[in-house]
Amino acid sequence: MTRAFSLAAICAAALLTHAGAAGATTQIIGNGSTKECSDAAIGGRTDSRAVLACTTALELETLNFRDRARILVNRGVLQMRQGQYVAARADFDQANKLDPQLGEAYVNRGATYVGEERWREGVSEIDKGLSMGVKDPERAWYNRALAHEGLGDLNAAYRDYSRAAELKPDWAAPKTELARFTVKRP
Repeated sequence: MTRAFSLAAICAAALLTHAGAAGATTQIIGNGSTKECSDAAIGGRTDSRAVLACTTALELETLNFRDRARILVNRGVLQMRQGQYVAARADFDQANKLDPQLGEAYVNRGATYVGEERWREGVSEIDKGLSMGVKDPERAWYNRALAHEGLGDLNAAYRDYSRAAELKPDWAAPKTELARFTVKRP
């Protein structure tokens, strides 16, 4: 079976009272559980059946290491949406062992840290993912902005929200966050 890959990003679980994190997923075009897992992650699902589809794909389908790593990222994103940060991080860790250059696994691991208010660790992981390149970097910049805001570095948060908005002008989330800021010029 031939599978084609493209990377997509979607909003994940709400992490702060005023904001939500963004998780990067991978789309896998194929059949069966693999496709259901991919579609669930991209479609924003949060149900346990979606996680089960990913687990079924990992256990029953013949996958090369890249396919397996991307399914782990998708399952991790689904778990992150459910607030299961430790389980999600385990999937991102396993994905990186299979494919150390998969920037989305680092970015999403960082998002789990942001979800747990472990701001510095979040920034560090997101920076690693950004340095490797991700298809939808605006999600990483947005998550990094949340972390900077959590650290009290409002200037860095503003710059990161601005970068996210610049990269994806039609995405409302960073613009909503930017609207809370008042910029004073010297």
